[in-house]
Order: sequence, then structure tokens, then C-alpha cells
Amino acid sequence: MFNRSRRRLAYWFTLSMGSILILFAFTVYHRQIKEQQREFDQSIYAQTKKIAALTSYQQQENNWQINTDNVSLSNSAIFNESRIIYIRWYDAQKNLLQFIGNCPNQDSLVISGWQTLRYDCNLNGTTKRKNLRILTIPLAAVSVGVTAPSIVGTNLKDEQSLVGYLQVAVSIAPIRTSLGRSRLFLSLGVPITLGLTGIIGWILGGLAMHPVRLSYEQLQRFTADASHELRAPIAAILSNAQVGLLAPAEDKQQPRQRLENIVTQSKYMSALVTNLLFLARHQGKLNSEDIAKIDIVELLNSVASHYQTFATAKDLEFRLNIPCTSSEFCGDRDLLHQAIGNLLDNAIKYTPKGGAVGLQLEFKPRRLLITITDTGIGVPQADLPYIFERFYRVDKTRTRQTGGFGLGLAIAKQIVEAHNGKITAESQANQGTRFQICLPQRAAMTN
Repeated sequence: MFNRSRRRLAYWFTLSMGSILILFAFTVYHRQIKEQQREFDQSIYAQTKKIAALTSYQQQENNWQINTDNVSLSNSAIFNESRIIYIRWYDAQKNLLQFIGNCPNQDSLVISGWQTLRYDCNLNGTTKRKNLRILTIPLAAVSVGVTAPSIVGTNLKDEQSLVGYLQVAVSIAPIRTSLGRSRLFLSLGVPITLGLTGIIGWILGGLAMHPVRLSYEQLQRFTADASHELRAPIAAILSNAQVGLLAPAEDKQQPRQRLENIVTQSKYMSALVTNLLFLARHQGKLNSEDIAKIDIVELLNSVASHYQTFATAKDLEFRLNIPCTSSEFCGDRDLLHQAIGNLLDNAIKYTPKGGAVGLQLEFKPRRLLITITDTGIGVPQADLPYIFERFYRVDKTRTRQTGGFGLGLAIAKQIVEAHNGKITAESQANQGTRFQICLPQRAAMTN
């Protein structure tokens, strides 16, 4: 279910981002074409003006004689930006007068303005098809005796006389080469970017689904744990109730015993439900309204005085090592009391008569250490990594006899982690166990 949802999120993310990317790439490429075409035309126009300025002519009778000795394709002052294929001069009647370049025998339309045509050019004995950008401009003389024509528009003024036309053809191969590189870059870059987008979408989909997965797994775990643990006491209550109903009317003792068993099992169920609800509700960090300054020394002394009574009743030595200096800590007092109490309760339960249980507080740089030790039965090394898991029991039979649920250590760990702390355990079978809670000093203030 989660993988399917993750795939859908990744698919829609890739589809949306890919559409934006393709539209963006198309827009950039279209603008690049327009911009390069504009710059290319500006360059051709500037070169044409230079050629017109280098052209000299004289009027003989009714004709103009054009002198192009100063115009050459090798002139670096003219041809420093684009490659000119040919230059042609026409008279006022659009008859070809003179040409320079590689395509002298081909006719072209003499139309003022821009043209983009395809020509078969003979270059070094080889015929090649080229795409040319052609600019044709009219040349006019203001008065007789002026030796340099000027570029004019399509409409001549009265004092101007049309000399002829100047036509410049430039290969658009540089533009095609540049645009070809852009197309290659986009054709490779867009699929690669789409692939990366898909991977990122898959990762982001996983991150988005992670809280949902945790909530779902938490609900599943809660349901499975609750059903597993409640099955036995419910069956016991039902059994005692049925047996009590079957007892003879004159038997007063047996129904009372059955009712006592029902009460015991109901208390067990109530405690179990309370612990399960606690694990479900206190997931993650603490609420800001629950955090307050507490005296950690006073809290530990309060917990110790409560559990010291149980240790004495079991003939256990209770070792308390807490500094006298008060210390303020920012946290939830009730939760910390429950976490430390759970650890002490386990230590007392699983320590044989005549053993010892200890509670110690140490102030370290940037952290507080709370240590709970016992000389009890310990935990085998194979079970040690799992003792903080919910409903995990090292010895299920013995745990049932002591009334445990396998939730105490899980609750303690969850409370410590909610305070940005860490809990660790060290143990050896039949030698004892040592739990240590490490709380960050940044949440504490020592007097």
C-alpha cells in the first residue's frame, strides 16, 4: 500500500516537474533562436553599411559606374564577425553589375529587405548546399559628384536618386551550429533531469510517506499488542464468570472467589490499557505546555523514598547516591518519575532476597547521568538488544508470575527520548543489570 502511494507521489511529482521543465526548455530555446537571429541580422546590417561606405561610383551619362576595388572578402575590418558568401551590386533596373564571392552564377531575387534562401554553392570544386541569410538594400546618391552612396529605405526623397542595390549573403551555419549544440544539450539534459526528478520524487515520496507509515505501523502494533495481551485476561474473566454462574445457590464461597479473580484480571487489564494508551499518546517530543523547571535532586529523592519501602519489604539493600546540591531541569516531572520508577520497579522485582538496588545521580559536562543498578538475575547477552521493545520478555513464565507486561522498559525509553536523552543497558546473567539515563545539560540548569 505504501509503496503504491509512494510510486503515485513520485509519478505525479515527475510529471508536473517534467512538464514545467519541458515548457521552460522550449521557451529558452525559442528565445535563443530569436536572440541569435536578431544579433546575426544586426551584424550583417553593420557589415553591409561598411561595404556600402567602401564602394565608390561615378555617373557617366545616364549610368552609374561602380568601383569595388576597396571591397575584399579578406578585409578584416568588414568580415570580422560572420562569413560572407558573396556580395552583389545591381543597378537601378536590378541588373547584376558586379559580384564578389563563391556563388557568382546564381540568380537571386532583388527584393529590398531580408531573405533566407538555400543555394547550391561551388566551394573548392565541390557543390554544397548552404542556407544563406540575404540582405538587399537600395543605394542612393544625394547629389551628382558624391562618390559614396548612402543606404536608404524603400522610398526615396526627391533630392535623392537611386544608384542601385547592394546584396550581401552570409551563411547561417554559425547559427545552426550554435542551435545544434543547444538542441544536443537539451536533448541530453532534459531526459537526465527528468530521471533525476523521478529519483528525487521517489525520495521525497518516501519522506512524505514516512510519518504516515509510522502512524500506520503504530496503530497496527497497538492493535496487535492489545489483542494479544487482552486475550488471556478476557478469557479468564469469562471463565470465572461462567463457573460462578454454574455454582450451586447454597455455595457462597465459590462465587466470591470467582469475583475476586475477576477483579484481579480487571485490574490487570486496566493497567495494561493504561500503559498501551500511554505509549500511543506520548509518541515523539514533549508538548511545550508540559515542560517546566523541576528540581532533579528532589525528584530522585521522592522516587527513592517511594521504592525504598518496597526494597526493604523484600529484604534488599537500597543504595542512594544523590548530591545534596539542588539542580533545576526542564522537563515533565510526572513522566520522568514514571520512567525512573519503572526501572527501579524492575530492579526490585528481579533481584533476589539479600541483594542490592542502587540509584545514583552524576553531573557531567553538558549532561546529567542517572544510573539504576541491581544485583539481580540479569539479562542474557542475546536478549539485551531487544529489552526495550514492546512486550518483549526475557522469561515469559517468570514475567507473568511477577505481573509484568513487557512495557515498562519501552515506556522508560520513550520518556527519555522525548526529553532528548538516551537510555542504555548493561547486564550479565545472574550478576546484575545497570541502566543509565543520559539527559542533555542544555535542558538543565545547575545551581
